[in-house]
Amino acid sequence: MRVVLAEDLFLLRDGLVRLLEAYGFEIAAAVESGPELTRALAELKPDVAVVDVRLPPTHTDEGLQCALAARRARPGLPVLVLSQHVEQLYARELLADGEGGIGYLLKDRVFDAEQFVDAVRRVAAGGTAMDPQVIQQLLDRSSADDRPLGRLTPREREVLELMAQGRSNAGIAAQLVVTERAVAKHTSNIFGKLGLEVSDDDNRRVLAVLAYLDGGPR
Repeated sequence: MRVVLAEDLFLLRDGLVRLLEAYGFEIAAAVESGPELTRALAELKPDVAVVDVRLPPTHTDEGLQCALAARRARPGLPVLVLSQHVEQLYARELLADGEGGIGYLLKDRVFDAEQFVDAVRRVAAGGTAMDPQVIQQLLDRSSADDRPLGRLTPREREVLELMAQGRSNAGIAAQLVVTERAVAKHTSNIFGKLGLEVSDDDNRRVLAVLAYLDGGPR
């Protein structure tokens, strides 16, 4: 699996390269600036991009803007964003088209190698890997906007948050200590209340729900 990595801090970039290579990934490029990232994504066509939000030369949202431009040129390009903070605008932009694998992890909440590697693999496969804090802020924003999310029960919100993290029904059941049948019922209720078509494809259903929470009808 070929990865383009963008991180401006040398020690962190080098550490990520060594970590990913140790787990069998091929590092197609490891860059430190926005222009380098743009060229690497266009020329190398990686299986997944792992991108820091803030890169030179602007040190603002350079990394994410490069990734978003690459996704417009190559729809569905899997992108895993790394950030120090929850940037709701960035998360919403990633979710807007509902295509391809997406992830948003907070650097100081990645606690072990397996967690990070699993997120990279999940995003590369077309799934999602969203930090719970990012999801919570998106859900809170949607509730404040008085969208249909407000009709969900507390348990349905819990299920939705775990869905958004990319967990299967079995994984949600284990986390909440309930049966898979109960989770399936909650999932059906969630889709019904949000006006979404039910799908057995975990990746598609998560992307659809997240996209809805960002830009669905009010």
